[in-house]
Amino acid sequence: MKRLLIAGLMIALAACSSNDDVDLEPAELVDFDETVEINRHWSENVGMGAGKNYNLLPLATLSDQVFAVDAEGLVAAIDIASGDENWETELEVPVSSGVGAAQGQVFLGTLKGEVIALDAVSGTVQWRKPLTGEILAPPQSNGREVVVQTLDGKIYGLQASDGTQLWMHDSTIPALTLRGTSTPLVTATSAYVGFATGKVVALDVKDGTTQWEQRVAVAQGRSELERVIDINSAPLLVGELLYSVSYQGRLVALNRGTGRGLWAQKESSVNNLSAGLGNIYITDADDNVKAYDALSGELVWTNEQLVRRQLGAPQTFGRYVAVADFEGYVHILNQADGAFVARRKVDGDGVRTPMTAVGDTLIVYGNSGELEALSIEE
Repeated sequence: MKRLLIAGLMIALAACSSNDDVDLEPAELVDFDETVEINRHWSENVGMGAGKNYNLLPLATLSDQVFAVDAEGLVAAIDIASGDENWETELEVPVSSGVGAAQGQVFLGTLKGEVIALDAVSGTVQWRKPLTGEILAPPQSNGREVVVQTLDGKIYGLQASDGTQLWMHDSTIPALTLRGTSTPLVTATSAYVGFATGKVVALDVKDGTTQWEQRVAVAQGRSELERVIDINSAPLLVGELLYSVSYQGRLVALNRGTGRGLWAQKESSVNNLSAGLGNIYITDADDNVKAYDALSGELVWTNEQLVRRQLGAPQTFGRYVAVADFEGYVHILNQADGAFVARRKVDGDGVRTPMTAVGDTLIVYGNSGELEALSIEE
């Protein structure tokens, strides 16, 4: 248990990081004039949702479907246009990773360290592969190889067709870490992965050899808590630049081929990043929403009106960026200046799962299992 910081402790640390005089209550929702309208295209229930444990259970999209899984192993494929359920499969095992999808397959990971592959058209289980530790981030694939990170610091490369292990990369785990792992980013040639050591590593996707590694954060402070620098967010690839952020560390832009740094800013976050309009968007450990210029790293704007509301990852769609909070509100901000333009309550139990976007449609998965497709009417 020493190696894991529970979610509540993460939130407490984040709240204390701003200053000692701050009110530790979540910020009250501010009034504003809504300049656009949020339309709900459809709503579907997916089992028990993320449940009471601190599971994120990210969604995946492929072709015209969105895939979701609940904490008990109910997997559903929903038509993005209509909201109709195409299939549903009961795995009858606790799922902890959320969903990855590529080339006609859906991938999941379990608390017991098993990777499960399903057919994306029918939901039929194709294969199962036991690994060495819990899987808290969705397995990712390029259609040939599947890359999985386990909680014990290992990265596995598996054959997508049958789950055969191709390679394994091992890393050192610090004495104390946050509960969570970075979702691998997989391309045709490389797998980019963030580690609890504060490093991003590029691996050859075929044999697991290291192409480069770059330190995002350096542990500082006297206590083990102060020295936690996990990278739990997924690397974000925009063109030839790879973006990554660590807890109590930095937000960096790296060259995807060499790992050479372009710029870095002191930041702290465990959430995924998002990109749009030439910016990189982040929700930091104090629940500020920020936009950085993608090329220069300069701070473009900050929205400080949602502090301590336990924000999830930002998600861009259309001209907007959305963030969701612990009360289940989805806040829509203008990408250009960070101003609020609309707000909608989706799930009274809150939203932890990172939202996803398909074109101008925002898909939100609430903690109690509500899956909604939203869009903006101007």
